[in-house]
Amino acid sequence: MARTTATGRNRAQQGGPAASPPRRRWSLGDLVRALGAFLALAVLVVGVPGALLYFIGSPLPHHFDSDLVQQPITSETFINTLAVVVWLAWAQFTACVLVEAKAAVSGVGMPHRVPASGPSQLLARQLVAALLLVGVSTAGLVPGLSQLGQHHQVENQARPGVAATAQQTPGQQQSRPASAAVPHQQGAQHAAAVGQAAGQSAQQDTKFYRIHPPEGRHHDSLWEIAERHLGDGRRYKEIYQLNKDRVQPDGSRLSQASLIRPGWVMEMPADAHGGELVEMPVAAPHTPPDVQHYAEHGGAKDTVKEGAHAAQPAATQQSAAGGGHAADTTPTHSASAPAGKHAESPAAAFSGVTSSSSHGFDLSEALIAAPLLAAGLLAALGRRRRTALWQSVTAGVLRTPRTPSGPQADAADALRVGADPDAVAFLDRALRWLSAKLDGEGRKLPTVYAAWLTDEALHLQLAWPEGQPPAPWQLGQDQTFWRLDRANLDGDADVSAAAPYPGLVALGTLDGARLLLNLEAVPGIVSLAGAPADREAVLASVAAELATNGWSDRMTVTLVGFAEDLTSLAPTRVRHLADVPEVIEIMSAETAQRAGALRNAGQDSVLTGRTGRAQHTQWAPHLVLLAAEPTEEEAERLAELAADAGRLGIGYLVASGRTDLPGSAWELEITSAGRLLAPLLGLDLEAQLLPAAQYQAVLRLFAEADGDDGPGPDAPPFLVDLTDQGRPGVYARLLGSLEVIGIDAPPADRGPLLHEALALLLLHREGVHPRVLASALWPRGVTEDVRDALVKRLRDWLGTDPGGAPRLSFDDTGRIVLATSVVSDWDVLQTLHHEATEGGAASDPAARRRLLTDALSLARGPLLENRAPGRYGWLGHEIVDAQHPVLVAEIALALSALHLGAGKPKAAVAAVETGMSVSPKDERLWLELLRATHATGDPARLEAAAHSLVARSHTLNGPSRGLPPQVEALMDELLPAWRGSVAN
Repeated sequence: MARTTATGRNRAQQGGPAASPPRRRWSLGDLVRALGAFLALAVLVVGVPGALLYFIGSPLPHHFDSDLVQQPITSETFINTLAVVVWLAWAQFTACVLVEAKAAVSGVGMPHRVPASGPSQLLARQLVAALLLVGVSTAGLVPGLSQLGQHHQVENQARPGVAATAQQTPGQQQSRPASAAVPHQQGAQHAAAVGQAAGQSAQQDTKFYRIHPPEGRHHDSLWEIAERHLGDGRRYKEIYQLNKDRVQPDGSRLSQASLIRPGWVMEMPADAHGGELVEMPVAAPHTPPDVQHYAEHGGAKDTVKEGAHAAQPAATQQSAAGGGHAADTTPTHSASAPAGKHAESPAAAFSGVTSSSSHGFDLSEALIAAPLLAAGLLAALGRRRRTALWQSVTAGVLRTPRTPSGPQADAADALRVGADPDAVAFLDRALRWLSAKLDGEGRKLPTVYAAWLTDEALHLQLAWPEGQPPAPWQLGQDQTFWRLDRANLDGDADVSAAAPYPGLVALGTLDGARLLLNLEAVPGIVSLAGAPADREAVLASVAAELATNGWSDRMTVTLVGFAEDLTSLAPTRVRHLADVPEVIEIMSAETAQRAGALRNAGQDSVLTGRTGRAQHTQWAPHLVLLAAEPTEEEAERLAELAADAGRLGIGYLVASGRTDLPGSAWELEITSAGRLLAPLLGLDLEAQLLPAAQYQAVLRLFAEADGDDGPGPDAPPFLVDLTDQGRPGVYARLLGSLEVIGIDAPPADRGPLLHEALALLLLHREGVHPRVLASALWPRGVTEDVRDALVKRLRDWLGTDPGGAPRLSFDDTGRIVLATSVVSDWDVLQTLHHEATEGGAASDPAARRRLLTDALSLARGPLLENRAPGRYGWLGHEIVDAQHPVLVAEIALALSALHLGAGKPKAAVAAVETGMSVSPKDERLWLELLRATHATGDPARLEAAAHSLVARSHTLNGPSRGLPPQVEALMDELLPAWRGSVAN
């Protein structure tokens, strides 16, 4: 992320073994070089102008007139001209020194290039580097994001410009080698290429460098090695590429540019020079058996898993997936995602049931591996479906929610499998609780650059030390980390505060921890390089998560250059702009407005406006995502706008094909292998992506949820044969208490799980993917053998039809489906309503009344009323939980109208009361109850009905809110004296 400087590069603090070899001391040559650099800088920066002023004085004439150009050229004129040239050269060199020193000390960005000063800037860089090499511990200048977990003393706590540290991932054991933190991304060809390259290097003499043990807080780094032995620290990439994945003496491999260990031997480019290099023939490194197997057989071993278990050590994951190559066949799951879930075997889950060859491998692994994104999308999709349902009710045409199919069905299943709403709730509650506690102590919110979310804890990475956090938060691995364990989050915590860090967005995973970058806190632009398709996949993931995440309140997400309109995901958050000039115009005005508002409010940043009495005001973040390539002029203008964006709550993420984007504070690169890299900071993440196919499927899923593309209501997905020939073999009652008729009761210890699995299948007549079944019944994870055993047990319990066909099977897509002989009262209810309103009985009042009466008789209570605590959590994402009370209310209203039309007001009242038992909050039923009761002509009964509605309103909404306006107006019309007799 943060670009660093020639001498202020990130030092990945690699701890050596407990009994480390003697530490290297600074040599006399190092001290001499540093002293020489100091003297040279003093002479060039201070001595030269002093000498010029002392010996020559001002080379410019004291006055200018027309006779000046006519003066003869004397020796003094020649000397003064030379003095001007020397002054200009001195100014240029001094500017180079200032640029290099500022970049080295602040750690923000690469040093800017001073125009026309290549040799001068190179000399300045070398002198500043030599001076700081001894005088400053460069490892402490810019801690990087990969150094999480390394303990070190914090000295002279200055506030650096960018302090996003890259230490060992939070939550990892300190004794664990840091190089094991990143899962390898090696295919068969790559593994074979590594072996071939190693063999070739064995046949020739090569220059090598042995990594020195750390001395104090100084650690060797590839940048420093390249600077000493190649003349330019930026050539560190050459060393990295030569040694990437090479087996080292301790058996591990170099996988990140900043993660090097004492004792490792680095092959150097041919032009390397210096006394610390050695020349020796390199023996071909030993290839471990697992890599040999991968290279020979072209893939991982036979074990197939859904993803690496976040809670298991990386070595265990690698072994289980075939020698450390699980990442080639499966995604690495976040520790915050439900752990322990497994993919299905390609064969049938149990004997006697034939599965599709695609069984278990047709879902979007990108969505499954993004639990926070999936949870946000799933929640937003549920809200969209509920909104569309109520809009159809308001329009007078109740629409049946459409059942997704094709890619949309796969995307919906992937969202259900991958979503981790518990992790979202923990993140949201933890951050709001922290804000409330800090406000109670009279403290400001700290600036947070990033957060790491694991199964056990939330780690906030601060820009600089902020002292002790409020309990039960505690300091993490150093003073710039605050940690909250999940077990310490109080269930009664005050979470009423505004969302303090709404700009956090997940970028990927590192060693079981999910990294969330705080885009609004970046002191500049976050640039993203890589192939266009890969950049678009990252941007789509970031945009979709920002639009739907559950840990923010208000936010504006501006998208520029996106091919598809994401507004449907969150119309109140997302907006699209046509091009870069338009966004520059808009953001120029907003930047000035925010800066002025902060000055007028006497606040130094938007964070101070998110606590206390000022919360919920104008300090919502504005995040700009650019997929369009800016021109050079546009890039410079964006850099100017982003220079002060961090304190204004504005963030910029710019995807660009260039690597030198102006104003870039943090640089990211996405590879074709799905790795998100920031080499100078040691970041190598399993990137969170939303590829184009899944991106399109998600957008179509939201478009279909609106349900406004047809002239009338859709038919239910499953229509029951209501004739005698359609008598079911198994009948389940889901409305009210669950009851299964037609087969023997299952064993008591197996019954709850079998009942829940059957209910899930009955509410998804289109079929349920085995992975969806597993994630619904075991949200914390389950192995495939346990899941398959349940499916087999369910199949045996349901039995077969008279013809011998099993009542449970797999369809062509690998989903588990029920036979038509397995029916629920929910199926019957939908069928009866459809026949009464859209079928042959729609024009026959008597037949319609009979069908609606039969349908209403099925409304025994809420859906799955007796669900056990902790079970049926998947219903929270199902539209049926909202559809059922709406449909019952529609049936009750239609039946009441028929009864009133037939002069049977008491029957109408009974129908409405039955509907209210299932849908107690539906105001349409309240109004119909008053009308039907008034039609009975019994004032006492009308007064009792009014009294019951007042009591119901107090119970549901509290006494302070009163009755709904329309209900209150109708009561004034039908019972004018109700305020005196009923309201009191």
